[in-house]
Amino acid sequence: MNNKNEFNGFNPETVKFLKDIKSNNDKKWFEGHKQDYQQYLLKPLQRLVIDMSEFMLSIDPDFEVRPAINKTISTIYRDTRFAKDKSPLKSTMWITFKRQGKDWKDAPCYFFEITPEPYRYGMGFYSASNGTMEKLRNAIDAKSKKFLNIISLYKKQQNFIIDGEKYKRIFDKNKSEEEQNWYQRKNLYFVCNKTIDKHLFSKKLLDDLMLTFKQLSPFYHFLREMRS
Repeated sequence: MNNKNEFNGFNPETVKFLKDIKSNNDKKWFEGHKQDYQQYLLKPLQRLVIDMSEFMLSIDPDFEVRPAINKTISTIYRDTRFAKDKSPLKSTMWITFKRQGKDWKDAPCYFFEITPEPYRYGMGFYSASNGTMEKLRNAIDAKSKKFLNIISLYKKQQNFIIDGEKYKRIFDKNKSEEEQNWYQRKNLYFVCNKTIDKHLFSKKLLDDLMLTFKQLSPFYHFLREMRS
C-alpha cells in the first residue's frame, strides 16, 4: 500500500495545472487555484526532495536538502523587476540539490525540472564563472588523467548529453570535435530530456533519478574541482 507521505509520482493534474498557468497567468487566477498548486505541484516536489535527501547526501554531505521553497524547491512566482515579460507566474518548476552558501551558482548542482510538456533532469553549473570554465579548458589542454577518465565515462553512458551556451569564436581549432564539445562552453551541464511518460506519474521516477544521479557522481566531483 502506498504511503501518501512518500513520493509516488506526479498526478496528470500536475501537467494540466502547469498548462493552465500559461493560459491564465495572473495572481487572481492563482489565488483561486492555490489548493491545486499545493496538491499537485508543491507537495509532490516536497515528497520527492524528502525521499531523495539521504541519497543526495551520500554524494555530497554539504548539499541543501530541506524540502522548502528557495532551498531546494523553486518559487512559482517570477521575478519581473528586470524582465520584459511581466507575467507573474512560472509554468516551469524545479528542484535543485546544491551546496549551501552564497556562491553556490559557481558550483555544480543536481536538478529536476517539470514543464507543461517535457521534463528533464541532470547536473551541472547554474552559472559558472569565467575562472571556473578556464580551469576546465586548462584540464583539457593538459589532457589530465581525470579529464580523460571523464571523457571515457561520458562515452560509455547513454542517458545524458552535454549542453550549455557556447562561444561563437573558436578558441583552439586543433581540438577534436569531442574536445570542442566541452572546450567551447560558457556554461556546462549534463541533461536527460524526457517527454511526458508513465514514469513521471509513478514511483519509477524516483528510481530513475537515483540511478542516473549516481551515474553522474564522478562528473559532479570532477566539476567541483574546477570551481575557481
